[in-house]
Amino acid sequence: MKKRARLAACLVLGAGLAGAAAAQETLVLTLEDSVRMALAQNPFHQASQQKVQSARSLVNEAASRFLPSLNGQGLYTLDEKLFVLEFPSIIPGQPPQRISMDFTKDYQFSMSLAMPLFTGGRLVSGYKQARYNMDAARETVKQSRQDTIFNVKKAFYGYLLAGKFVEVSEEAVGLAEKHYTNVKNLTQVGMASKFDLLRSEVQLANLKPQLIRARNGLRTAELGLKMLLGLDLTQAIQIRGELSYQPVEPDAAGSETQALAARPELSQLQFQSRMAAEMVKIAKASYLPTLAIGGNFNFWADRLSFRKGAWQDYYTINLVLTVPIFNGFIEQAQIGQSKALLREIEWNRKGLAEMVKFEVQQALLNLQQAKESLLAQGKSVEQAQESVRIAELNFSEGLATSLDVSSVQVALAQARTNYVQAIYDYVLSLAQLDKATGTDEFKTEEME
Repeated sequence: MKKRARLAACLVLGAGLAGAAAAQETLVLTLEDSVRMALAQNPFHQASQQKVQSARSLVNEAASRFLPSLNGQGLYTLDEKLFVLEFPSIIPGQPPQRISMDFTKDYQFSMSLAMPLFTGGRLVSGYKQARYNMDAARETVKQSRQDTIFNVKKAFYGYLLAGKFVEVSEEAVGLAEKHYTNVKNLTQVGMASKFDLLRSEVQLANLKPQLIRARNGLRTAELGLKMLLGLDLTQAIQIRGELSYQPVEPDAAGSETQALAARPELSQLQFQSRMAAEMVKIAKASYLPTLAIGGNFNFWADRLSFRKGAWQDYYTINLVLTVPIFNGFIEQAQIGQSKALLREIEWNRKGLAEMVKFEVQQALLNLQQAKESLLAQGKSVEQAQESVRIAELNFSEGLATSLDVSSVQVALAQARTNYVQAIYDYVLSLAQLDKATGTDEFKTEEME
């Protein structure tokens, strides 16, 4: 028995280790994979989709008001007061006769039916309002989708940028170590001073904290990307992608036109405006009479028995007309409130349209600025690389000081940093332009 228990424990432990190893398997992600994963797993985006489900339930609720309602009711009388009827005596001189009468049935079962025939348009407007609300909820999901895509792009590019910063810092530390070794060798043969050796050593020590910060920034960027994708923060990932320059010449006028047609925020306000218009109709319908048909079918008996003849039944069918006469001017207040809301939405729509145009123009300006900066920084890197090569060669021949070498090395690191930052600014500006114009290049099942 002990051997079997040990064997079972080993099998359970082995299965657990295998499961842990599978859970820690490295997940390889491209930008498209990251976007699709975020749209499927990001909790905030998933929460926004529940608004559509809630709005669909409201549509079903509004549609159900067109249908008749049927209700059943059972009643048992626990206590009652009998009616006492007094009859004069038929014998002269005798007291009157009193008889107790029970007019209440102790057991009653009833079915009631009610169906609206005319409501002045309230039900139709209520149904339309619910449909517009569902359309607005779908636009909310689209907005959440666009925000999620942009945030994933920003985090993905930010991770690549952080990786480039690590590469630049590692290259700077490598150049400093190489220069320190060279100075140390020249000092040993008397071709460099102790001061040059000390300066190169300080330069190397100053660069190492920058490398540490760059690596920490990379880990932070990785955690941020995992959070957006809905992944466990301990999940190992590998990113496939590069920060690269791809020339794009967007059309400013076309971008504005597309943004005004595709931005979900504007569509939301459009549906909200239609909802407010239906609210005005509902408020005006309060002046009109309503017509409904109703009916009741009842069974009652003095005792709970299912023998033939123990129960009596009767039914009524009613046509109910309700005419509003006076209710404290509430209709005027509701109409005024709905019209004010309609005007408020219209002003918000105009303001949002101008804001959308501004965002498009801002994205275009940022894109142009990033493009010009990128082209300028590319030349700076080439010049800085050549400067480092010449400075190291001159130092070896005694034509340059250690300070000269350190200065050009710092300039090279700065040029590389500026270059990768310019590429990041460029691709991020493209992502901002896509978001500003409502462009969605990632097609998923939720869009169908």
